[in-house]
Amino acid sequence: MDAWLIAVIAICAAVFIVFVVQRVVQAHRRQASAGREELVGKTAEVKIALEPKGVVFVEGERWTAILEKGRVEPGEEVIITRVEGLKLYVTKK
Repeated sequence: MDAWLIAVIAICAAVFIVFVVQRVVQAHRRQASAGREELVGKTAEVKIALEPKGVVFVEGERWTAILEKGRVEPGEEVIITRVEGLKLYVTKK
């Protein structure tokens, strides 16, 4: 009975280690996408009306945004045209 218990624990430990190693390898292979430059061309959702300054939500973050022309209401989408510091410049979609 003790031999079976040791074998089951060893198999469980081996499966766990293989699973963890597989996840680590997948994480290292994924291309890192970071930096504000990556935001240009992406779509953002307006949270606070842009007239011309307001707040948008993009990739899980809130950003201060400046609309280049017109007015956009909350819930509408805009396209990011450029990034300067911590401000996004956007246009209507």
